[in-house]
Amino acid sequence: MPKLISVRLDLKLPGIGGISGTWEPDESEIKAAWELYVEIVTRTPLGGFSPQDGSVREALNSIYTLFDTTRGILRSYGPSVARPKSGKELSFGYLAVSMLNFVLRPLLTAWHPRLQVWERDNPSLSEKEWSGRRDFLMALNEVEDQLRQYASLFAEVAEIPELMEESDATSTTA
Repeated sequence: MPKLISVRLDLKLPGIGGISGTWEPDESEIKAAWELYVEIVTRTPLGGFSPQDGSVREALNSIYTLFDTTRGILRSYGPSVARPKSGKELSFGYLAVSMLNFVLRPLLTAWHPRLQVWERDNPSLSEKEWSGRRDFLMALNEVEDQLRQYASLFAEVAEIPELMEESDATSTTA
């Protein structure tokens, strides 16, 4: 059984400033953190996205899948992972929902409809010809930075070394 730890965090999130406080995860939160960590680091953008060769559609689909998977993890572990422990302010549920609502949802709601309209209006063109691609990649890069913060936190809670490497080859900058 993993030992209980207390984590002090200060996540920087554009738009809301950030999340700070103390999280004292229990065993189910530690397991949920591990599951979500694996999902984050194996998906686009953290799983690797090449600005030259990567597909915007696939990146958006991957992020949507992460959104859906996170909801599944929350449902699977139940309400206990959303309750702060021992008078601490934060919980796995709060952090997972903040990742969905403040990191993933803004990207999906801004870019999915734009790409969908372009794809509908330009069925014979490669998405590399989409005029919004460069701006999307910049937005994706911001999301990557935010997801790295969450991934690092979840790795710390799961008491594992981080399994992802930062490299120029996976950078999403245009």
